[in-house]
Amino acid sequence: MKLLLFLVALLISTAAIAQQPVTTFILLRHAEKDNDGTSDPDLSEAGKVHAELLTKFLSKTKVDAIYSTAFKRTKNTVASLAQLKGLTVESYNPSKLAEVDAMIQKYSCGTVVLVGLSNSTPAIINYLSGRKEEYKTFDDSEYGNLIIVSVVERGR
Repeated sequence: MKLLLFLVALLISTAAIAQQPVTTFILLRHAEKDNDGTSDPDLSEAGKVHAELLTKFLSKTKVDAIYSTAFKRTKNTVASLAQLKGLTVESYNPSKLAEVDAMIQKYSCGTVVLVGLSNSTPAIINYLSGRKEEYKTFDDSEYGNLIIVSVVERGR
C-alpha cells in the first residue's frame, strides 16, 4: 500500500513539473586556444577541430540561441554551430547575471548554448542550479566539459 501511494505521489509531482516551462542551457568552455601571447587569442588548430566536433555533436539538437563572451576563442568555438543552425552568436557579459535571467525568460521552453571561460562557465552553472560554489574554475588544460542544466526557474 505504501508503495502504491509513493508511486501515485511520484506521478503527480512529475506531471506538475512537466507542465512548467523548462529552459535548457548547454554550457561549455571555449575550445583549445592558441598561445600567441595576447590576451585575446584565437583557437589553435586543435581548438578548430574541437569546434567542428562540437558542431557535429549538436547538429541534431534543437538550439534556439547561442551566446558567447566577447573573446575570439569563445565566439569561434560556436561560430560553425551558429552557421549550421542559422543563428547569430549573441554576446553576453558573464558578470551581469541579469543577462542570464533574461535568457531564461526569453527562451522559456527552449535551448540556449552558452560558451564562456574556465572561470565564468562554472559560475553560471552554479547560478542557474542554485548550488552556490559546487562547480569550481575549470583547470586551464580542461576543454572538454559540456554541462546541460535544465531550469524551471533559476536555482531550481
